[in-house]
Amino acid sequence: MKRPAILMAGALAAPLVLARSDGASLANPYGLASLWTQSDAVAKATLLILLLMSLASWYVMLLKLQEQRQLRRQLQQADESFWSAATVLEGLKMLEASSPLRFVVERGLDSAAQHQGMVGRIEFHEWLAMNLQRAINQAQSRMQRGLTLLATVGSTAPFVGLFGTVWGIYHALVQIGLSGQASIDKVAGPVGEALIMTAIGLAVAVPAVLGYNGLLRRNKTLSEELQAFGADLHAVLLAADRS
Repeated sequence: MKRPAILMAGALAAPLVLARSDGASLANPYGLASLWTQSDAVAKATLLILLLMSLASWYVMLLKLQEQRQLRRQLQQADESFWSAATVLEGLKMLEASSPLRFVVERGLDSAAQHQGMVGRIEFHEWLAMNLQRAINQAQSRMQRGLTLLATVGSTAPFVGLFGTVWGIYHALVQIGLSGQASIDKVAGPVGEALIMTAIGLAVAVPAVLGYNGLLRRNKTLSEELQAFGADLHAVLLAADRS
């Protein structure tokens, strides 16, 4: 009774071994490497465009994230040091040279010094508020730089990938028609390679869209804090002028 049991166990185990050995020996001949080597100039140019779009979007996302973190740190330093200074000039020295806050303060001081002549006919608080708002708008415009690229990549990358897919399918069908063979292995491989283009386009677009939305939300918060800083500075400069 032991030998039949052993034979039965061997018979059940044999297909599993064959399946594993067959699965291990099978190699997928289609993929990114095959897509690159077998594609024409148009498909390669499409892949390179998607690669450049991806690199540009990640560069912008990392750069803007670093700038936002720096501005957040500068706002915190202003709360700790600038407002505790005796005068605006002393507080200005405590701000970093590249800080948007320093730019706003300098524009405010320049506006106060330029309030004379024809400009002197304008109410001082209106003149000061107008120039501070202009400085804040310029700082906000710098914060928005690069976000247009992310929006462009997020909206166009899927279509670029789709173009690559359509061109790849067309190219594959032409090759199949010229060879006269329409078997499943002749059709599935090239068509599957062409569909990779769409997947690459989506892989480029999704991080760009997420990064754009995240950076835009953080910019909105920082812009509100920058507006609050400008309003407080406006009140301080008015008080200094009255005294």
